Amino acid sequence: MRAYQVTTADGIDAIQQVEIDIPTLAADEILVKMKACSLNYRDILITMGGYVRNDIRPIIPLSDGAGEVVSVGSSVVGFTPGDRVIGNFFQEWKEGKIDDAGLNSAMGGSINGVLADYFILKADCSVKIPDYLSYAEAATLPCAATTAWHALVCVGELKPDDTILLLGTGGVSIFGLQIAKALGAKTIITSSSDEKLERARTLGADHTINYKTHPDWEEEVLKITNGEGVNNVLEVGGAGTFEKSSSCVKPNGTISLIGILTGLESPSMSLMTIFNLLRIQGIYVGSTEMLEQLTSTMEAHQIHPQIDITFPFSQAIDAYQWMAQAKHFGKVVIESED
Repeated sequence: MRAYQVTTADGIDAIQQVEIDIPTLAADEILVKMKACSLNYRDILITMGGYVRNDIRPIIPLSDGAGEVVSVGSSVVGFTPGDRVIGNFFQEWKEGKIDDAGLNSAMGGSINGVLADYFILKADCSVKIPDYLSYAEAATLPCAATTAWHALVCVGELKPDDTILLLGTGGVSIFGLQIAKALGAKTIITSSSDEKLERARTLGADHTINYKTHPDWEEEVLKITNGEGVNNVLEVGGAGTFEKSSSCVKPNGTISLIGILTGLESPSMSLMTIFNLLRIQGIYVGSTEMLEQLTSTMEAHQIHPQIDITFPFSQAIDAYQWMAQAKHFGKVVIESED
């Protein structure tokens, strides 16, 4: 079968397309024919050797794939050939709290991922795709959407009329916007692009802030909230935005630490995290149970993922390059040409 492999830390151009054997099933696994997969910022970091916990080489990259079951292991129940499925980001995290074994089961980082004609999934860490979603839409859910669900619902205990701050218009933030609105929350979203902010408004964003026009965007957040601040911020920026984020979260609110788009340095300490009794919670995707909760909620509200652009499998490197430009709104998808 065809597959892509990350073999060095020399960046996107060093990714290689190779021919390898179709993997052999274990008793508790399912073999899936890839129909679509999607990219996350993590996947860019992995090509540069910048993903500390899960960075094994050579590795088939990408955690997020959707496909059709072609065969099942001898002990598998609940899945049959022809089923449409997605796999959880962590193939050893079914429910509850994650342990070290779970953390070392991240697809496309510590175990092989989905950028191949076929991939293997643990049956008990796989989820059937709701009928209303296409393969391309379903392929966007395991990482970005589950991360947003974990931060908003599982950690943030989202309630109607909460106010949520979303930084940027990448996959996590746009899923966060859609989930928050479906569950009755108010939303504030930032971007450097007025065009992207307009698109966010069409998805229900209550307030938008251009952080180039308003570099002190945290002050705008406080104005919008009448000085109270937000209940939860999906902090995807990291060191460069943490201090601003912490200054506009209300007392007893949550900073969901998710991304490092502004760099790998440690975030600055802010006294507001102490004086406002803020909860700072690292979010690293989520469990299979969270993915199941997410897909059920999305189906109930008929939420469609926002796909920015789709590339064919043969142009996977171009998809990486598009993602690296950070011009996308929502998700970048790769589809099988079969």
